[in-house]
Amino acid sequence: MMNLVQDGRRTLLKSAGITLTLPMMPSLVSGEEKSVEESDAKAKRLVCIGSNLGLYRNALYPETTGKDYELTPLMQPLEAHVKDLTLFSGFDHRAGNGHKNWDNYLCGKRVGSMSLDQMVAEKIGGTTRLESMQLCAGDIPQQRMVFSRQGVPLPMINRPSVVYRKLFASADDLARQEYLLRSGQSALDVVQEDARLLKHRLGSDDQRKLQEYFTSLRELETRMTRQLTHLADGVQDVDYELPAYDPMAPTMMLECEQIMFDLMALALQTDSTRVATLFIAGLGQVFTLDGETMRAGYHALSHHGNDPDLIRDLIRVETEHMRCLSRFLTQLKERTNEHGQPLLDSTVVMFGTGMGDASRHSNRDLPTLIAGGGLNHGSHVASDPSDERSDKLGNVFVSLLQHFGVETDTFSDVTGRVDHWA
Repeated sequence: MMNLVQDGRRTLLKSAGITLTLPMMPSLVSGEEKSVEESDAKAKRLVCIGSNLGLYRNALYPETTGKDYELTPLMQPLEAHVKDLTLFSGFDHRAGNGHKNWDNYLCGKRVGSMSLDQMVAEKIGGTTRLESMQLCAGDIPQQRMVFSRQGVPLPMINRPSVVYRKLFASADDLARQEYLLRSGQSALDVVQEDARLLKHRLGSDDQRKLQEYFTSLRELETRMTRQLTHLADGVQDVDYELPAYDPMAPTMMLECEQIMFDLMALALQTDSTRVATLFIAGLGQVFTLDGETMRAGYHALSHHGNDPDLIRDLIRVETEHMRCLSRFLTQLKERTNEHGQPLLDSTVVMFGTGMGDASRHSNRDLPTLIAGGGLNHGSHVASDPSDERSDKLGNVFVSLLQHFGVETDTFSDVTGRVDHWA
């Protein structure tokens, strides 16, 4: 009976963008509770960007720490935002090396632990139509970036047109979504009844699993109810025109990346979501920049073996990432919230990676940039990755969680925040 539920009704729910393996969702916020904008939390929105192949640290890290550091090649595109961001060097999770451990980026020591963005989404995402949004520029690789409380990797969307329709559906799309959601709610009623009938036939271990199933159903009902509520808001009119086609060819990944940044800015501006992630893929695509074709594919450039020509081309590709980031930060400065304040003032933007040195497959010393959100910016903050007593990236995450009003002093295997920063 349960197989019928999974194979039949779950297919219907997936067609509405819903599955039973969703992360834990907060309950609907009551009218008596404070809104995110009115809460005591200093930051209201979070964007996490992850670069699959890292960043060439020698072109990113300044020689000095603190304020007034000299801009490096990869920091130069961000010159207009230096006072609004912090550069972290030497911070990592002290986790294993290799591509398979890239997934530690937002999780901490263990792959599959609840990721930073989902912790924040539980705190601030409960009143928006999409409690979080997971995007990808380029082909979706084996790496995963976002994990639910149950350790489920959340799927990413890599087609800009799909993201756009999800955010700004037409009237016909809204009608179809409402039909599917209401049909899904009817199916849930039967699913729960099926599960209750099984309860008396199960042992204690299976009853615990069944309780987890009930929890998933309640979370799903909450999400469906929220989506139905927001459908009543109607179609949102935004001044943005997608290209005539999705830039899905591998060599067009950088174009796709820029569009995804644009769509995240629109999503934040329209309050469609307050938590978003963007995975920047890196495979074998050979880019052409300013009329010049790179000597090798992106992945091969990152595995440069200290070849100066490969490093030169790698820096050119990564400079494009920094330009996209800079343009995104500019958009968040120019766009305002409902109170007329720049979005960047209340939005934390983190650009990082789970790969410290792709050429050596090393996951130590993960370069990290954090901008906005009312944090104490303008500095280069360094840690010593060879010293087990030094701050880890998890300490930075503790600072961020507290900045979002999450009451915790731990993340993964670390305790405490980064002093004199947040």
